[in-house]
Amino acid sequence: MTCDGLVAVVTGGGSGIGRACADALLAAGARVVVLDLDPSGAPSGPAVRAVRADVADRASLAAGIAAAVNAFGRLDILVNNAGISAVGAVEDNDDAQWARVLDVNVAGVARTSAVALPHLRRSPAAAIVNVSSIAATAGLPRRALYSASKGAVHALTLAMAADLIGDGVRVNCVAPGTVDTPWVTRLLAGADDPAAERRLLAARQPTGRLVSAAEVAAAVVYLASPAAGAVTGTSLAVDGGMAGLRLPARPS
Repeated sequence: MTCDGLVAVVTGGGSGIGRACADALLAAGARVVVLDLDPSGAPSGPAVRAVRADVADRASLAAGIAAAVNAFGRLDILVNNAGISAVGAVEDNDDAQWARVLDVNVAGVARTSAVALPHLRRSPAAAIVNVSSIAATAGLPRRALYSASKGAVHALTLAMAADLIGDGVRVNCVAPGTVDTPWVTRLLAGADDPAAERRLLAARQPTGRLVSAAEVAAAVVYLASPAAGAVTGTSLAVDGGMAGLRLPARPS
């Protein structure tokens, strides 16, 4: 897969899956602009720009997208990765938390895409890749708000793909399982037995291990690249088989 000559914007590209996506796009030959609340963790080099931006703030997004186009002259790829998590059953998160998570995880995708679209429509190889989750389609315990937000990202991806196919803009999403990121490490640190909790998270996937950020990024690069020119309106699971496999229980 190659993205030679293309320009990509990655939201939340300063750490975790976003940083892995930025690295993978660079390796595929793209020039990359990272938009992040804290862009200090972005890759460095002549093919990278790092801009502070907030997906909950349209003005800052407009400035970030403008910086990308000003730096590299075009925009071909948008990776909507920025997001926040939430833990709890349906009664555990208050109205402010619901509003905040949905604003960042769902409206943030729509907001960033809307700002980027005038430039993407001018690209001969335009692609948007949204980062969804296994939580969009599988009921996970104590993830009501987060699951609702990622289910909305999945549905939004399909609707955007239908709306934009006539403009030559492909829209897809990836649906990762549990990914070994700094956020998961911080979550585990609060458990009574972090090592045991990590083993439980790993066992949830049929492969018996957490997904790596690089594996998610490889799927993102494929969907973003011209190699996937016939792929739109698709959710690509990167979840160690969690969505589709039902294996016998392993003996204890």
